[in-house]
Amino acid sequence: MIPSNQSVTDVNSTVRKQLIALLTGSNAHQSFDAAVKDLPAELRGLKPDKLPYTIWQLVDHIRIAQWDILEFSRDATHQSPPWPTGYWSKDQAPTDEAAWQQALDQIRQDRDAFVDLLNDPNRDLYAPFEHGDGQNLLREALLIADHTAYHVGEIIIIRRLLDAWK
Repeated sequence: MIPSNQSVTDVNSTVRKQLIALLTGSNAHQSFDAAVKDLPAELRGLKPDKLPYTIWQLVDHIRIAQWDILEFSRDATHQSPPWPTGYWSKDQAPTDEAAWQQALDQIRQDRDAFVDLLNDPNRDLYAPFEHGDGQNLLREALLIADHTAYHVGEIIIIRRLLDAWK
């Protein structure tokens, strides 16, 4: 129920601001940017014993999944990659510094593009998309935040195992 001193517009504005803070900040956990900051290049492709992936594979997975969610949210004709092979790099390490930086840049650019969707007052947070199975902008924002936070935690664990976390 909406408090009597707030309009629906005010509540929607508040929800949008909170979603943006969730996507761009680091309230209950480290941010993506903090997790990859100052990571030595030689550690990006190392796979600690008994783990199925490297930091590079996690970063690239975040990139692909976030891009897919963004495109699904703004384009009814978007075709997602095949699951799971289309969401995970087979390469354990980036080919070079440019590939690493390109992945980081795309993650940030796509996050900002999703924030633009949230900031668009003509986009209803709660209305199901005309395509899909009832997804809406609110759900997709929460999905990006949840998915990224989960894998950021894994990145930090790997960094700890590699003695590369403060």
